[in-house]
Amino acid sequence: MASSARLSIGFQGGQVLALRLPDEELKVLERALEGGGWVEVKGEDGPVRLYLGQVVYISAESAEPHVGFG
Repeated sequence: MASSARLSIGFQGGQVLALRLPDEELKVLERALEGGGWVEVKGEDGPVRLYLGQVVYISAESAEPHVGFG
């Protein structure tokens, strides 16, 4: 089973999009950030198109299990 990450993508104006992306799609998104414009990534719930000119931040958390608190 492929690993995935939970993302929070913040946009200008304060909106936040939460989604889960397979690691390979996260790499696609990271590469696209350098060029800006539109990008389509295939999330676990289906494809998502993002306009990167409005993205303020991306926070990623691995979905891999970890031991302990926090």
